Amino acid sequence: MDISIVIPLYNEEESIAELVDWINKVMNDNNFSHEIIIIDDGSNDSSWQIIKNLETKNTAVKGIKFRRNYGKSAALFSGFEQAKGNVVITMDADLQDSPDEIPSLYKMIIDEDYDLVSGWKKKRHDPISKTIPSKFFNFISRKLTGIKLHDFNCGLKAYKNELVKNIEVYGEMHRYIPILAKQAGFNKIGEKIVHHYKRKYGVTKFGLERFINGFLDLLSITFITKFGKRPMHLFGTLGTLMFILGFIAALWLGIYKLYCLGHGLEAGLVTDSPYFFISLTTMIIGTLLFLAGFIAELVSRNSPKRNSYKIENDLNNK
Repeated sequence: MDISIVIPLYNEEESIAELVDWINKVMNDNNFSHEIIIIDDGSNDSSWQIIKNLETKNTAVKGIKFRRNYGKSAALFSGFEQAKGNVVITMDADLQDSPDEIPSLYKMIIDEDYDLVSGWKKKRHDPISKTIPSKFFNFISRKLTGIKLHDFNCGLKAYKNELVKNIEVYGEMHRYIPILAKQAGFNKIGEKIVHHYKRKYGVTKFGLERFINGFLDLLSITFITKFGKRPMHLFGTLGTLMFILGFIAALWLGIYKLYCLGHGLEAGLVTDSPYFFISLTTMIIGTLLFLAGFIAELVSRNSPKRNSYKIENDLNNK
């Protein structure tokens, strides 16, 4: 099969049938064999009934329904598990992503051998309350990860099938799939400017809390990527540095007190100085950080996935 199109949705009853017709037209015009995997993320409108009707009329349509709303990441993960196409395309169900972009995305994966191609909504038809925070987070994401993408959160993306089978999307990590891909060893990540339409039906399902969650997830995935299997390198280093700084400060206070006593100078109690308590607190925090790294290292070493690696080729298994 050439293409699997994975579409997560929540309460998009007005647009589903129109989107499926549009996708089928593009697929037929380009002679692609395809499947359309639609994941209903616990909708409380008639979305699931429409999906079931489409499934009976169109063998390419496959529906998955969650009992409740789990979020976009869970929906994508379930779709990725079912995808059989050589190329997997993800897109939103609100008709803001254009299926007409699929052939060029497919070509970049197959002909140019990209592992992942992310859409870039260079001209967005969204309110400023979404565009400004999005630009900020994309900037931070580029700086923290080194992946040069302008739009990490664009729903329209293309992947090699092998890639989606080797990553685990959870929480709010759908925004950072390129980072998960890079972590899994898929380094050829490209970008394509895509057309973005105004929302035709309904309203956006994402509120302001997504920006807070997105920022926290970015910090989490950055930490896991760099220190997931060696937490002691981070906590141990920070803890040791803080302990040494606190110890040096406390030692200086002690030496200064001895100097004053040796030269007949008036010197108060060491414990009267605020610097004593600052240095003591610094040593305690350093010790706690070191212990946190030690415990995290023990947990990491006992993980069943501690020696789980992504193997591209194995000459011993032919």
